[in-house]
Amino acid sequence: MQEVKSIRDADVAGKRVLVAVDFNVPLDMTRGEPQIVDDTRIRAALPTLQLLRGRGAKVVVMTHLGRPEGKEVEALRVAPLAKKLAELMGEPVTVAPQMSDFMMLENLRFDPREELGDPELAQELATFGDMYVNEAFSNSHRNHASIVGVVGLLPSFAGVRLMEEIDKLGEALTPPLGAVALIGGSKFETKQPLIEKLMPHYAKILLGGALANDVIKARGLPVGASLVSSTPASVVVASDERLAVATDAVMEKVESKDARTGLVVDVRQDERIVDVGPVTAEAWATIVAEAPFVLWNGPLGVYEEGYTDASDIVARALANSSAKAVVGGGDTEAALSKTAFNRERVYLSTGGGAMLQFLTDGTLPGIEALKQPKQT
Repeated sequence: MQEVKSIRDADVAGKRVLVAVDFNVPLDMTRGEPQIVDDTRIRAALPTLQLLRGRGAKVVVMTHLGRPEGKEVEALRVAPLAKKLAELMGEPVTVAPQMSDFMMLENLRFDPREELGDPELAQELATFGDMYVNEAFSNSHRNHASIVGVVGLLPSFAGVRLMEEIDKLGEALTPPLGAVALIGGSKFETKQPLIEKLMPHYAKILLGGALANDVIKARGLPVGASLVSSTPASVVVASDERLAVATDAVMEKVESKDARTGLVVDVRQDERIVDVGPVTAEAWATIVAEAPFVLWNGPLGVYEEGYTDASDIVARALANSSAKAVVGGGDTEAALSKTAFNRERVYLSTGGGAMLQFLTDGTLPGIEALKQPKQT
């Protein structure tokens, strides 16, 4: 089977290039026209778009925005995205059906066929281009029409950032001796294959979030009213000494929301664990600071509810260390973005779920599709 081809190596002059991107950015809906809160995902695609335009290609961008559930939603139209992209690129970007040399299709999720991977929609999308580029790593774990369906219909290539993601995440699968991984989130049963894959390659795997609760419970310790998976964690995996969970934690009363810090062995029935405790956080910060390589996906506490201390402590340690790192997940990146970290040393993946699936499987459906020859 052929390898993924980079758009850097393609002759694009005078060609119409259909580019799949992930511009699913957060929007502020409180001030009339939707305002983009964070344009990071748009900026991530700029190297590919600048390369294409600089080499004389006509560009057609396609993305989804929000969850319109197959219906047209006025507040989720792509016009604000096209406006921001035009500002960043320094040239006009029109929205279909207005045609131009640089245009954007309307929100793909307005059409229910997109998420179904409908071949008819893929055929319709393919009519917009002579070539196809996947620059949507964070969507490449999905079998959508724009990610997998179009690929067999046009000569297809990986974007600059997609190739970078493959290379950097590949490094995380073969890290140097003494590497450390931090994994947060929930549903241990969905993360167990990844944890088992990482175990032989990482000296320590530090677990935060509800994942840690599952391991704590499997080790016979109380978790009170903490969030745990419906499927118990494997005792064999949970007992592995390479897996580390907090020895102290921040615990919140379910009813009153009063929080306290204490030992994990002392979680009460009416409390839930909401963050790694300060003693453990400092100990993990030291481990991270001394590691040659760090893989981090998912916050250590309930970040969206303001329990950010442990994640922030570890993020500062990583930023101040000399470790190479690969980091993914919105809240994890939020913690790191509070620091002045070296982006050449610490790589921020654009994918959360896609990053985890790539690390587990070593590939993604969207990447595998690029390896298939074009249909004739």
